[in-house]
Amino acid sequence: MANNLLTISADGRPVYLHEDLTVLCQAFDWAAYSRCFVLVDTHTATHCYPFLREILPADHQLISVQAGELHKTLDTCQYIWQRLTAAKADRRALLLNLGGGVLGDMGGFCAATYKRGIAFVQMPTTLLSQVDASVGGKLGIDFDGLKNHIGLFAHPEAVLVSPLFLKTLPANELRSGFAEIIKHCLIADAAAWERLQAHTELGTLPWMELIAHSVRIKAEVVAQDPREQGLRKILNFGHTIGHALETQALHSPQPLLHGEAVAIGMWAEGFVSKQRGLLSEEAFGQVDQALRCWYPSQQLSEEGIRQALPLMLHDKKNSRQTIMATLLDGIGKAIYDQPLTIEEAQQALEAYVALGK
Repeated sequence: MANNLLTISADGRPVYLHEDLTVLCQAFDWAAYSRCFVLVDTHTATHCYPFLREILPADHQLISVQAGELHKTLDTCQYIWQRLTAAKADRRALLLNLGGGVLGDMGGFCAATYKRGIAFVQMPTTLLSQVDASVGGKLGIDFDGLKNHIGLFAHPEAVLVSPLFLKTLPANELRSGFAEIIKHCLIADAAAWERLQAHTELGTLPWMELIAHSVRIKAEVVAQDPREQGLRKILNFGHTIGHALETQALHSPQPLLHGEAVAIGMWAEGFVSKQRGLLSEEAFGQVDQALRCWYPSQQLSEEGIRQALPLMLHDKKNSRQTIMATLLDGIGKAIYDQPLTIEEAQQALEAYVALGK
């Protein structure tokens, strides 16, 4: 591969990985499209776009939106559609989404619905989006206070991944993305989980290796179940409880980053796995030790738990009004469609809080 460019196939579309942005961008055929639009937010416009300005097609046009989950709404989508319409973007146009999971989800959703669908490319700038959100074709926005409630499945033409962007992130954002790396090891690769436990500091982590490992796991799962009818649900480990906590905290004085919420969710769903005899005490002890090492300061209140738990009833993987979670059947193996009661989730979260006191 030229210049050590790493290519991973995800549902027939390439995921290109390279440190050098010039090499990365040269891997994609920009000339195949009538025009290129670049969607940025207020963070990536300042910290990431300057690295790309001279590499992208000279006539590309910028569209900028506010950063953050609070702006992942229909109102922001309307603004994006209006900008594309005003610029007379046709069906051969291309939208490059330069940002994290919020921007990638929303930008892809806007591209997939504008004129019944234009092409888009994901260029994830956060660790979370590089190892998870940008791969798999899930797109959407928040609606009526519920995370990713409106959306669809559509795949990008390509995903362009560079660890260079990780240098623009604060430590808490890196830890947020690292939660998904932990998840991929726990649900699908016990050997990788063993290796991962040797690291306790962000500075010692081999980012390119870890990103590629997570992309491969997710791509393999999605290839077998692109529409999330079965196996793909294992990727939901930690998310049934985690999404509820994240949603509840979104408008609170102390909102949780996605990975912070998922870390608590993995602990709680691991606890349920142990209670059901699926996960040994020793294995759960490893999960507990690792998560508390990386996420030591996550605080939950009794009121926050009480408000969050009913939100699990809106989880998209539920069936017939039953909460369906993914649990661990030992390290490296996950089982999906496991009925979960609110009482079990509450017991797990109360145990998490008690151990932190």
